[in-house]
Amino acid sequence: MSEVKSLRVAYGEALVELGKKSDAVVTLEADLGKSTQSIMFGTEFPDRHFEMGIAEQNMASTAAGLALVGKIPFFNTFAIFAAGRAFDQVRNSICVPNLKVRICGSSAGLSDYGDGKTHQMIEDMALMRALPHMTVVCPCDAVEVKKMMACMLDWDGPVYIRINRNDLPVVYPEHEQYHIGKVTKMRDGADVAVFACGVMTAKALEAAEALEADGVSVKVLNVGTIKPLDREAIIEHASGVRAIVVAEEHTIIGGLGGAILEALRGVSHAPAEFVGVEDTFGASAENYDILMNHFGLTSDAIVSAVKKLLSA
Repeated sequence: MSEVKSLRVAYGEALVELGKKSDAVVTLEADLGKSTQSIMFGTEFPDRHFEMGIAEQNMASTAAGLALVGKIPFFNTFAIFAAGRAFDQVRNSICVPNLKVRICGSSAGLSDYGDGKTHQMIEDMALMRALPHMTVVCPCDAVEVKKMMACMLDWDGPVYIRINRNDLPVVYPEHEQYHIGKVTKMRDGADVAVFACGVMTAKALEAAEALEADGVSVKVLNVGTIKPLDREAIIEHASGVRAIVVAEEHTIIGGLGGAILEALRGVSHAPAEFVGVEDTFGASAENYDILMNHFGLTSDAIVSAVKKLLSA
């Protein structure tokens, strides 16, 4: 897992590829094109790129209007503004009419480490997955970003894609067949199932290696699609293990952990534990690793959660 790549660059490159495939693809930006990397699309297709200024609510409504006339709009901004500031417009103008709008929540989670709690969005998956018609995806690396984006032309209804600001280890298999909704088994194991998404998938793989040295066999599942969740796959992967851990760079309230346990309702399953942000806001730090350690979003935290469950 030594190779690292930028998810933002992968997103920008994938936007350009989609633009080449379909003239219907357009992009909207709220003065953050160099950060979200939608600027790549704007450079390649300036007539299809719309700079909206710092007006995310207007941008969401404009995207809805473009979708109504047959365009496939991608609107791009920080996750805090896409899922937070523009929530009303996303709900009423995009989700209620079930429009084909793609929302990029960039610099998601704690990845905007320097700007603190006002810019760190750890509630976005909870907000977006609660919206009827909304599809929610959270790629673990640059490879999965491009695989997700390749599905965006034909997918019905609105989609929210969560993009990390930092370079992350490349862990998703390059040649793995992909579709939105897929739960990807990254590593097999018999004792424990760890469900993860985003940056925590790589950390789950690290934890699995450490636990193997202690004689614990850990299965790691990358859940890149938070909604719609493949309930049958979740039940299958949770079957027969002695412990379940869910790891996410998101509040433990309403995110992947909640989605996994909702999927397991009504069936017998092993005890479960969450590794995520407790009921708190973010904080500023000198670098991403400091912040991840502070909030316990580490491979060591996953190891501890597994051992706690197995010793109970």
